[in-house]
Amino acid sequence: MEFARSKKGIYVSQRKYTLDLLNETEMLESKPSKTPIKLGDKRKMFEGSPVDKGRYQQLVGKLIYLSHTRPNIAFAKTPRKCLFFRKTTERKVEVFTDANWVGSIDDRKSTSRYCIVVWGNVVAWRSKKQTVVARSSA
Repeated sequence: MEFARSKKGIYVSQRKYTLDLLNETEMLESKPSKTPIKLGDKRKMFEGSPVDKGRYQQLVGKLIYLSHTRPNIAFAKTPRKCLFFRKTTERKVEVFTDANWVGSIDDRKSTSRYCIVVWGNVVAWRSKKQTVVARSSA
């Protein structure tokens, strides 16, 4: 992770990690795509020789790490972008959470979500569809 300080705050970048990963997978020269595969597409991902399962899992792990530290990478290959944490006098940690009650009309499952704010800067967030139907709230 690369850091840069300014009078306004701190910039956090994963540029080197992103470029190293693209280089490692021989995708450094690839072009961005809006949607590489249609949702629900069942065709084979690779033709020819079988994929090394261990290597595949290692690369998926690196992509998961990158997507958590650089959420914008999920939308475009943008290694020059970074996160900015503004300088502030706020010295508090806030956690916001919510769930929609029976949010999906198809299976009646709810979606829960949270975000964590440290000193006025969002540092973590998640949204997840519940695996079971909630029958009550607490």
